[in-house]
Amino acid sequence: MPHAYSQAKKTRNTEHEGIRLQKLLAQAGYGSRRKCEEMITDGRVEIDGELVTELGTRVDPHTQQVRVDGSRVRLNPNHVTLALNKPRKVLSAMEDPKGRYTLRDIVGDKYERIFHMGRLDYDSEGLILMTNDGELSQHVMHPKYEVEKTYIATLEGHMSGNVCRRLVRTGVQLDDGWIKLDHCSIIDSNRENTIVKVTLHSGKNRIVRRIFGAIGFPVRRLVRTQIGPIKLGDLKPGSYRVLSQTEVRSLSKEVGL
Repeated sequence: MPHAYSQAKKTRNTEHEGIRLQKLLAQAGYGSRRKCEEMITDGRVEIDGELVTELGTRVDPHTQQVRVDGSRVRLNPNHVTLALNKPRKVLSAMEDPKGRYTLRDIVGDKYERIFHMGRLDYDSEGLILMTNDGELSQHVMHPKYEVEKTYIATLEGHMSGNVCRRLVRTGVQLDDGWIKLDHCSIIDSNRENTIVKVTLHSGKNRIVRRIFGAIGFPVRRLVRTQIGPIKLGDLKPGSYRVLSQTEVRSLSKEVGL
């Protein structure tokens, strides 16, 4: 149970240090200033592990940790997180000695020390998350969290719904072990192609292509449409957008921050 925020710490947070707590929460996407004030007075906010209920308390987001209902408030003005729609024939890297087109060619040099969280293979498309927040990146890519990912795959051949259900129920054995899909549904099908929507937690290399290739349905096209709570939406290939604080907060919560 967190202790009440001490008067000594409050004294150090003078009007010349940091920003007001309710303003920080509002900037982080928790609602209006008034709503954030209610969250504080209701005892839902902690600073450095100690409960704070007094309005006007100031906080330094660079040096102090703020939590709401136990979840970390992430607000560093130097941190940015992007959603990028990677086209085919773009390397999931920031540079390439062979001179191929990379993610750096899309985002440029606007953001210092930004890096991609995970990869898509050269011929796959869709959502890639990028950030210069080292802690967030470490958690998103850590095998412990295995963030759920959704793909739309165009397969060669006609596949029945029974195959989809079997991939969810029992899975398939690959060279590195058994793997199951969390969800599989057929969007469209004809004699030549089947379009499926699949969801899984595994971040292994080329995992979706390997799964369907192993059962005789090579992937002709693969688009990642969602990573955790972040969706690709109508983002055009070769473009990116900055995630809102609300989106960053939901992603952080997903990976235990």
